[in-house]
Amino acid sequence: MKICKYEIEIKGETSLNLPVGAKILTVQIQHNIPVLWAIVDLDEVKKETRVFVLFGTGYEINHDIDLLNYIGTYQLYKGAFVGHLFELTNKNYS
Repeated sequence: MKICKYEIEIKGETSLNLPVGAKILTVQIQHNIPVLWAIVDLDEVKKETRVFVLFGTGYEINHDIDLLNYIGTYQLYKGAFVGHLFELTNKNYS
């Protein structure tokens, strides 16, 4: 197991092909780029596509909130943009 980082797009959705069982830790800014960190098993040959959705403060949330798992919040452009990252799941938490 290792902690790996993945860049996140500054747009609505980012799809990442991660080893099955990857555990998402956080999202933060590194060198002015949003980065997601996850614990992954690099020996795992099976991969799964995981979808992450970004909403800016004040933006419309156009997804079923029961299918969104909050990852974290970050700021860009000296605080002019505040992004809230969620993972889109197929699980209903209600």
